[in-house]
This record gives sequence, structure tokens and C-alpha cells, in this order.
Amino acid sequence: MARIAVIGAGMGALTAAARLAVAGHRVAVYERTDTYGGALRRFERDGFSFDTGPALLPLPAVYRDLFVKTGKEPLESCVELVQVDPSARHVFADGTEVSLPNASRAGVVAALDEGLGAGAGKRWGDFLVRAREAWDRTRRPLLEEPLWPNWQVLAEREPYPAVPHKRLLRTRRAGTLAEIGAWELRDPRLAALLESHALGHGLDPRVTPASAAVLPYLEHAFGTWYVRGGLRELARAVYERCLARRVEFHFGADVTGVLEKDGRASGVELADGSVAEADFVVAGVAPGALARLTAGTVVRGDGEVPPQPAAASRLTLLLALRGVRPEGTAHRTVVHTQDREAELEALFGTAGDFRPTVTVLRPDDPRTAPADHEAVTLTTVVPARPGRTHADLADLADLADLADLADLADLADLADHMITVAERAVPGLRERLLWHEVRTPADIVETTGAEGGAVPVPALAAGGGRLLHPSNTTRVPGLFTVGGWAHPGGGLPHAGMSGALVAGLIVEGPEFRGSQ
Repeated sequence: MARIAVIGAGMGALTAAARLAVAGHRVAVYERTDTYGGALRRFERDGFSFDTGPALLPLPAVYRDLFVKTGKEPLESCVELVQVDPSARHVFADGTEVSLPNASRAGVVAALDEGLGAGAGKRWGDFLVRAREAWDRTRRPLLEEPLWPNWQVLAEREPYPAVPHKRLLRTRRAGTLAEIGAWELRDPRLAALLESHALGHGLDPRVTPASAAVLPYLEHAFGTWYVRGGLRELARAVYERCLARRVEFHFGADVTGVLEKDGRASGVELADGSVAEADFVVAGVAPGALARLTAGTVVRGDGEVPPQPAAASRLTLLLALRGVRPEGTAHRTVVHTQDREAELEALFGTAGDFRPTVTVLRPDDPRTAPADHEAVTLTTVVPARPGRTHADLADLADLADLADLADLADLADLADHMITVAERAVPGLRERLLWHEVRTPADIVETTGAEGGAVPVPALAAGGGRLLHPSNTTRVPGLFTVGGWAHPGGGLPHAGMSGALVAGLIVEGPEFRGSQ
């Protein structure tokens, strides 16, 4: 039985802890804040309840597997999973609307033909077939195995089978998500639908490799799910599974260093000066924090992946509304920007009129609001601010400082714009509004410790390896990394997969190649 110290109580760290404990190891988790779950937090006020991090769950099989492997009680006996249908309603710039059924290719094709015109559904359906091929080619090496030592193979090969496109007397193939939209989908609304999956992760579709086609495919193939009571309930269930497997938790325990002895990790040092010895250390922290914990020691492996582009953050508005949620309301509505180029330039360039795409979440869940009221959440992507840590919160007075957008006067300006945009999805919203709460990237810094409130993206193939994540093993024997900032990247399913990979590497050793 080994002693294992886990730094952080995010979802990747929790899943690793549960799997390691059930394998017979003595696991202790040290979390800087006063609770578990990482980004999966909850805000409550006046009987309203809101998720302040991820609010929908793709690929629930990852957590079903966790609960099967760590005990006889299945996931569905611990939380109530609800398949969201329609998967999403889209409101496009020209006023066109379409609601897409959940996990039904035929239903999506029919809905797009009806909403966008004959032929739109077939073009999207044909795209999904190609996206499935990209998924089949990358699923195992990107998600179910430790990062290959020869990761360059994943970086150089584009798995998406792009359709040949004749342009200026030359035959070309789409190499980016934006080119797929322009050359294969050939409809600005279908292109917006496609690009929204990249933008939702803070990725610029103009440079994101075509392999990102797996993002809409994953949602289409495996459905979109909601956890009754909010996704914080999923974090609770995983935490309680850890407790049942005798994982030891220390909250308010700020780890200040990873100890080494005889050339390998030997434990952690805490802010109060105490030391916890361990045979293995699992770090569920962002790269900057990991560098500080190892006193600048280079911990990434030889031939490691190149640095990732700057990640984006999120701005979230929590709206308390009087009046009931109308029958048949979509759980999720994406209201697309009126000016794509301005949005992309403001997010990924240097200037622009920042009027972004807004996602409106309206769960059909009586546990989230008092009777005859409704809890609505608005989210949009904003730039992260590099160099900001949870110690710098006092400096983050407004979003202009955090996001460094030259033409954005203050937080209230963008928040007011988001409410105006949301009225396209929620008629009469302002008249129903009781109060609203704003959650900025500074709140993400506080809860996760990620610099600038950055949110990690899922691992993707091609693109020169820019969207691959560092391996779970490090140059320091006995020190492993887990969670969104390690292989296979960000997102709730990926966090669960990361935990499974780290547990496998510790239990079975470096020859572990993933579950078969």
C-alpha cells in the first residue's frame, strides 16, 4: 500500500483519488479552498441555485465507468441524469432559429432542412459522418491512453477527412474549422453552428485545426445531459464516493511545495510549515502553480508538447426571474453574434466592438428556483488575463482590467449587453428580472487557481501539437499531473479520463496503456 498525496480537489484529482483508494492505496487530498469540485461550484441566494462552472455533461459514460470501478453503487443511484432535449436551440444573426434534437442524426437533419432550407441538413449530416471518422481515428490515443512518447504523430496528422475543394484553380482541403464551414457547409448559419463548439471552449475557429470536428460529433453521438439539482451534484457524488473509499481530505490546506528525496517525489509541504510524506504525488493544478510548487524545476517530460496558445475565460451572469419557465422551453439557447469578425477580433486579436455570442441556460428543474420563479444563467467567452493569480484578486476591479479590451469601459457594459442579447431567447427578460449576480474570470481564479481565470481546452490532434496537453508523467519520478491542464485536457469527461490514466500509471506502472 502506497501513500499518495493529491494536490487539489478538482474533478480530475477526485477521480484519480477514488480509483487509487479502491486499488488499496492510502490517499490524502490537500485542497487550497474550503470545498471540493474545482470549477463545479454553486451559488445560492433567496432560494435560487446556480451552477457557476460547467452546467451540462457530455459523455456521461466516463463517470458511469468511475462509479462501476470504484464500487457497486452505480452513478444513477447517486445523481439523477436527465437527457436534454432539444440539445440546443440556435438563434442566428439573421433571426433564423432552429432547435436540434438530442443524439438523433435523422432528427437534426430534418430540423436543419426545415429551419435553414433544403439541403442544409444533408450538408451537416455528411459533415457528421466525416467528424465520426476523425473521432474514431483519435479517440483512443487522445483520450484513453497516456500521451504517446512520439506525440508528433498526433500533431502532424490531420484526422479529419476533408472534402476536396477547388479554389483559384487549385484543389485544397479544409485545414481549420473555419474552412470546413466555408468550403463544406457553405452556409453562414451552419458555419456559426460549427464554430460555436470551438468558441465555447475559447478556441479561435480561424486557426483551430479541422480535427476539432470531434467536438460537435461528441455531443451529437453521446448526447447532452443535465444533473438534476445542477452539476455540483456530480461533484458531491464523486466526493462522497472518495469518502466511502476512505480518501482523507484536508481543506484550507495550501500546498507550497513538492518535496523530493533521492531524485523522486517524497511528499508535500504546506503553508503552515507542516510536511506530508508520500510515495507518490498527484498534482491537479495549472502549469504556473506546478512550476511554483517545484521551485522552478522542469518537470515536463523530454520531447514534451509545445506551449498552448493563451486560453480564454468565461463571464457568467446569474439571473433570478419572477414567473414560471414556459412549457417547452429549451434548456440551452445559443444566441449567435451579429458580427462574427468583430467577435473573433475582440477575443483573439487586439481590438474590436466586443459583442459576443451568448449562451442562455434555462433548466427545467424545480430545485433551482422558488415556486413560480426561474433561474437563468448567461455565459460568454472572454479573454483570460495572463499572469493573474488568486493572490492578485484585489487588482481585478473590472473586466476591462482583466480582459484588457480597449473599448470595454467596465463590467456593467458587457453584462448589460448580455442581458439585451438574451432577450432574443427570453422575451420580457428585463421585466421579469429580480436581481442578477456577475461571476467574472476573477472568480475562476479564486476557485481554480488558474492564472487569469483561464479555462483549459480539450486535447485535439493536428495543428502542430498546439492543442495537445503535457503528459501525466513528469521528469520527477513519482510526480504525476492530472486534470484539465494535463493530458487529455479540459472538460468534465476529459478530467475523468485524466484521473483514470493517472491511477493506471501508478497502479500498473509506466507500461500502462489504458483500459482495453
